[in-house]
Amino acid sequence: MLILILGVALWWGAHLYKRLAPRQRAAMGERGRAMITGLLVLAVILMVIGYQGADGAFFWGRSPALVGINNLLVLVAFYLFAAAGMKTKVTQYTRHPMLWGFSLWAVAHLLVNGDVPSFVLFGGLLAWALVEMIAINRSSPWVRPTGPFPARKEAMAAAGAVIVMVVVGLIHGWVGPWPFGGA
Repeated sequence: MLILILGVALWWGAHLYKRLAPRQRAAMGERGRAMITGLLVLAVILMVIGYQGADGAFFWGRSPALVGINNLLVLVAFYLFAAAGMKTKVTQYTRHPMLWGFSLWAVAHLLVNGDVPSFVLFGGLLAWALVEMIAINRSSPWVRPTGPFPARKEAMAAAGAVIVMVVVGLIHGWVGPWPFGGA
């Protein structure tokens, strides 16, 4: 469990460093970007290894209803990721579509993984996303996008979310539990 906790803590620290020490981070320039990227890769590795090896109390597990809700939330999360990158209409309503998508992804995984290691991993990442939104909001004002927001971009974001959902789901089933119910 310690490796998992270290991975989540490193994820938090690497992401929040820019917000907590902006002058020091800016002084590092491109070298700092490479260092933060390396720390994030290390954080992901620690989280994967730590999660695979962690053990803890089990409170609930997958059910057909929870798997369905999970998949719907993950699909919406992928849409929000696409919407953030494509600057679709949803960006007019929220400053943080990518972080909201990440939060939905974490909640979805908590729904189907009711064990202590999942609480540490997905709960820790959910808490990070919410803290990150607060930190960003406090660091600078938001200028709400005004558009235009072409329907073509909305359709592309939705189609992209479905395609990514299928691909990620297949990979997820290959390396871990099958995410689409059934098997």
